[in-house]
Amino acid sequence: MTLDQWKNKGQYFEYKSHAVFNVDEGEGTVILLIHGFPTASWDWWQMWESLTDQYRVVTLDMMGFGFSAKPTKYAYSIFDQADLIEEWLAAKQIRAVKILSHDYGDTVAQELLARFNDRQQLQQEGLIIRSLCFLNGGLFPESHEPLLIQKIILSPIGGIVSRVFSRKKLGINFKKIFGPNTQPTEKELDDFWYLICYNDGKKIFHQLIQYLKERKENRTRWVGAMQTTTIPLRLIDGTYDPISGQNIANRYSAIIPNPDIIELENIGHFPLIEAPDLVLEHYLDFVGYSER
Repeated sequence: MTLDQWKNKGQYFEYKSHAVFNVDEGEGTVILLIHGFPTASWDWWQMWESLTDQYRVVTLDMMGFGFSAKPTKYAYSIFDQADLIEEWLAAKQIRAVKILSHDYGDTVAQELLARFNDRQQLQQEGLIIRSLCFLNGGLFPESHEPLLIQKIILSPIGGIVSRVFSRKKLGINFKKIFGPNTQPTEKELDDFWYLICYNDGKKIFHQLIQYLKERKENRTRWVGAMQTTTIPLRLIDGTYDPISGQNIANRYSAIIPNPDIIELENIGHFPLIEAPDLVLEHYLDFVGYSER
């Protein structure tokens, strides 16, 4: 499937007067896929057909990502992305989902989980989460190791650095976080870069990456949501990842009750791209188990 074919599958949903790209295919139980930073829902394409053969699968490019709007004057936040997802699903009359998330999407999923837990306690209506599976991401800010370039973009000079960030620099940094035997192809890097630059996205890099601060500020809420939830959780982790690999798996094992962890050796930060068949195998096993 090409990037153009993926775009042709999608539709647009209006959120706060901005166009949000989304894809919805298949029938049955709904699986929600939430992508990471700085890429887009395209990341899931290698798993898409296998999932849509068995489930109704929905995904979107969150605000500021991929084919969605990237306004420069906008209050980007994890909370707003969660609002967007809840509003979008409500418009589709989707009341319950199973979530598979990656990277930045893990943090959005943590906030959705916290809201779900709160509603359960208060016996309020709203989006129901049946299960949640995380791929590599900064679930625990104390164990997360951002790249130097991420720290620079987060700094006061981030706006300047964002504007001069190049396809070459993207390739250098992505190759650091993929596994030794699963390096991104030049075509994949071209597609990532196209999605980042679409709608002049480089201009807002420094705004999007503020989520790293949000993780620290909301650590108690978001980690607590995982520790107290009653729904099935699983972490599928590429342990070669220097950002959120073995370090996150170890921390997950230490502080999450009854931890369910699948460790993928020699796989880096993007297991959904580096080892889609393995991720699919372990995810479908998890979904099947959570349905029993």
